[in-house]
Amino acid sequence: MLVHLTIRDFVIVDLAELTFKSGFTVLTGETGAGKSILIDALMLALGGRGEIGQIRHRCERAEIIAEFDISALPVMQNWLQEQDLQGDPDACLIRRIVDINGRSRSFINGHSVTLQQLRAAGEYLVDIHGQHAHQSLLRNDTQRQLLDGYAGNEKLVKEVAAAYQRWQQLHQQLVIWQQNSAQFLQERAQLDWQIQEISTLNFSPEEWQQLQTDHNRLTHMASLLETIESSLAVLSENELAVLEQLRMVLARLHQSLDIDHDLKSPYDLLESAQVQLQEAVYELKHYQQSLDLDPQSLHVVEERITAIHALARKYRILPEALPELLLELTQRLQTLSNDTDGIGLTEAVSAAKHAYDKLANKLSSKRREAAAKLAQQVTEAMQTLAMAGGCFDIVLNPVDPDGAQGGMHGLEQVEFKVSTHKNLPTRPLAKVASGGELSRISLAIQVITSQVGTAPTLIFDEVDAGIGGRVAEIVGKLLRQLGKTRQVFCITHLAQVASMGEQHWQVSKAAQSNIGGVMSAIRLLTEQERVEEIARMLGGMKITDTTRQHAIEMLQGSRSTP
Repeated sequence: MLVHLTIRDFVIVDLAELTFKSGFTVLTGETGAGKSILIDALMLALGGRGEIGQIRHRCERAEIIAEFDISALPVMQNWLQEQDLQGDPDACLIRRIVDINGRSRSFINGHSVTLQQLRAAGEYLVDIHGQHAHQSLLRNDTQRQLLDGYAGNEKLVKEVAAAYQRWQQLHQQLVIWQQNSAQFLQERAQLDWQIQEISTLNFSPEEWQQLQTDHNRLTHMASLLETIESSLAVLSENELAVLEQLRMVLARLHQSLDIDHDLKSPYDLLESAQVQLQEAVYELKHYQQSLDLDPQSLHVVEERITAIHALARKYRILPEALPELLLELTQRLQTLSNDTDGIGLTEAVSAAKHAYDKLANKLSSKRREAAAKLAQQVTEAMQTLAMAGGCFDIVLNPVDPDGAQGGMHGLEQVEFKVSTHKNLPTRPLAKVASGGELSRISLAIQVITSQVGTAPTLIFDEVDAGIGGRVAEIVGKLLRQLGKTRQVFCITHLAQVASMGEQHWQVSKAAQSNIGGVMSAIRLLTEQERVEEIARMLGGMKITDTTRQHAIEMLQGSRSTP
């Protein structure tokens, strides 16, 4: 959900830092105060078009920062991980800057991102419903997902998609085999001798490292022997060897310990050094004995390295990559061995098609049943939302699994249709003329399918267009109900809707003489300030004791709303 929004130098907002809670939040204000600025700012943050006109007068840039709590949104967490945009595992910080030169910069969790990535993130986080907003509910894929979520088809949908992919993969393999069987046989023969050639080398990355070590040692054998011999001479074999000199020093110090015990510490250190030197001499002699003095050894190692290099050059790869190449060639040969079995492929395609048809028909049956129930519930909700006589319908349009639309999502395309008045034919939801009607229909669908859980934050703009009285109260209650499972924002002109809010923000606009313009401010209202704002919405600029008392009663009534 949206937890914090910072708006800086955007349109007529100087600086607004807003902290939001879950539940139902309302935004109110006088006409022209700029109530839609919050939505416009959020849309910009989530990939909307950035324009110079959005920058406040006399400013260099506009900046929007939106912070979302995604602790309960694993699909967003997974998307961030896939895009390598991780930050705080429970939060997503989005930042958008538009400067006076028309340049735009976007960031997610501090990482620079493209507008496409920003918009993809927005799809998971926020769904905006309003007269002038592009709504995901108008898209056929969203309509399908809502219906399947309502029907509890999630698992079956995945099974259908997997069965379709399996069928199509096998079908494609069969087509390729039929077109290129001769080419496959030729490639298979080539793979056979390539695998044989690399396998005969019997080479591993570990051996390559050891060969490099052995070759380096053998080529420097004389130098190593000379170094060891001179070191041993200095340490233990010369007349004035270090160990002998140290032994003499220790003997004299030991005699002096009885005179001054303060010599005990340096004596102990030298005694420890003697032990360390003796161990070093032992290790050097052991290393000396282990050196392979056979000149043939270097020849054997160099021949092996030459053979490996020759094969690596032949395949234009690094020597250590030969084992990986062998694995790739073996896997490719296995694939071709399967693909060249035309009879087996034909049978496999038939079986996969049968499995898909069985699952897809089951999905179609469940969709038909759920579509009738959901359509009835939305139709009933429309009757209470100033659309008496209206009708909502869900049409399942058949698609050809082999056609351009494909059948990964089943045997039909889901389409929401509506008529807003009695005796009118239903039309696609996207073609509904009235923005207010579209918003209210969307609201009804969202409330009914709220358990599906798509975007966790919903924003409704002008859902109260063309309604009032009891219908407005019902809309407010529906939004408050939706706020139990989602974070809901609503920009409203109606006191009945505003009184149902659990948080209430007011947008106001005032003239700024120092800049010769106006400035918009957004603030969270206290309980007493809410009374005054609701009273203003009820009675206009002149607030009376009657309208104030009515506002108090409306707010008290909202608290008893479940």
